[in-house]
Amino acid sequence: MQYNLARIHEFIAGIIPDKECIVTAQERFTWEQVTERTRRLADVLRGAGLGCHEERGGLENWQSGQDHVALYLYNGNEYLEGMLGSYKARCAPFNVNYRYVEEELLYLFDNADARVVVYHAAFAPTLAKIRDKLDGVKLWLQVADASGNALLPGALDYEEALARATPAPMPDDVSHDDLYILYTGGTTGMPKGVLWRQEDIFKAALAAQGVPADEDELRQRIEAIGGNIRSLPAPPFMHGAAHWVAFNMWHVGGTVVVQSDVERLDPDDVWSTVEREKLNTITIVGDAFARPLIDQLRKKEYDLSSLGLVTSGGAIFTAALKQELLELVPQIKIMDALGSSETGAQGVHFSTADTGGKTGDFDLAAGNVVLKSDLSALIDPSSEDVGWLARTGYVPLGYYKDAEKTAKTFPVVEGVRYSVPGDRAAWCPDGNMHLLGRDSVTINSGGEKIFAEEVELALKSHPAVYDTVVCGTPSERWGSQVTAIVQLREGEQPSEAELKEAAGNHIAGYKLPKVFVFVEEVLRAPSGKADYRWAKQTAAEALGIEV
Repeated sequence: MQYNLARIHEFIAGIIPDKECIVTAQERFTWEQVTERTRRLADVLRGAGLGCHEERGGLENWQSGQDHVALYLYNGNEYLEGMLGSYKARCAPFNVNYRYVEEELLYLFDNADARVVVYHAAFAPTLAKIRDKLDGVKLWLQVADASGNALLPGALDYEEALARATPAPMPDDVSHDDLYILYTGGTTGMPKGVLWRQEDIFKAALAAQGVPADEDELRQRIEAIGGNIRSLPAPPFMHGAAHWVAFNMWHVGGTVVVQSDVERLDPDDVWSTVEREKLNTITIVGDAFARPLIDQLRKKEYDLSSLGLVTSGGAIFTAALKQELLELVPQIKIMDALGSSETGAQGVHFSTADTGGKTGDFDLAAGNVVLKSDLSALIDPSSEDVGWLARTGYVPLGYYKDAEKTAKTFPVVEGVRYSVPGDRAAWCPDGNMHLLGRDSVTINSGGEKIFAEEVELALKSHPAVYDTVVCGTPSERWGSQVTAIVQLREGEQPSEAELKEAAGNHIAGYKLPKVFVFVEEVLRAPSGKADYRWAKQTAAEALGIEV
């Protein structure tokens, strides 16, 4: 079996052609229709001379021989079609954060060597300001939307371009070596393009029920459950976890549903979509999604009887909020999914009404280990030492155009190549792994290393805290002081002492915030992830200092 994402999708489409593949608020597409539309998109790309120009075997790990397609889109069928259509043309699509300003977009398009930009009309005015600096872009495909913005000069209307194209079958040379590219969010630095072979990303993150040994095994799965699973990935598809869920659902013959409001999180819209479409699973991003969704359930009743699984990844989902959700929707399982752009899926943790909500400890998948801090060897599971969470086996090739960062993030330890993206972890006595947090946002205060996520989790134990992000700010005494940017629940006014007391029940005293900055809203990425650059800047402005 060749583990190419486009080939797998077409294989499944041949088994369940009439089942629903993508459902949006406006349209419903069967597997057969998605196959035809993505073949047409591939024809558009190939007609512009785009595709693969050098095979994988002749390239270094940080190089690409394919043309790259920027997906500058809100959630919708066009996003997922953009991925599949690109793969069928042997191009490599990549994700664009639609909140980026002009300077950030210029950096991303240049760094990624974008040859095609597929974008919603809402973003046309922004692109118009920078397109004269994007000489490398050969094709602009504009997706019509409610903005009503006119086509950019020289751009093609997405639907008109598909209508004129030919739905020719994929070429025979479409390969499992073709690239899957995922740009990191850049919340602590500039975004980096992670290069995966498609076979590796499939085996590392996109095979929901394990990797099928051959087409017969995959066919049996699809015939058994195809068309019976319906899922809503609520975060933006430009966040890896969201389109990973979409592909995982597809790979069991499931239906991917998109909510009506794709520009912001509308809790009523999400729950109404679950009710209307009889969804079995939804995906959220930690507390940033869970808190407003739970608040909505206390305002209005919905028929959620079809819902069996809520998955969360990319940010903290605190135990207290899990418990609230389990009390409101008692039949569900909550699955914390651990992973990153550089590792794929690494571990899971389940919470149910019987077990109660828990946070922080994960059952690791095969190939995941904890390496010593100096990367000299593995840490034995019986040890309590803190090290680096790492994965071996199916891991990325490297970072696009960056040999140095590739070598640093994917080191060879005792003859084995690992992915070590920067998460600190330690083994638990029960054999599970305890995640401490990303090293890049660790605060060195008074000689002690303090993990920002650990402090955030402790502060959220106070019921008045709606959201919080923790960072370090300069301090003459401590070098760097723990600074908490806090959004309180409406009508609540706890003192700093009360917040410290609540957090002190979960973490040591030296980890408690030295400074609090209260804000009306904690700004997060559209994915729900913490924006630590924003946090540092907000703290600096409030404290009148430079960072």
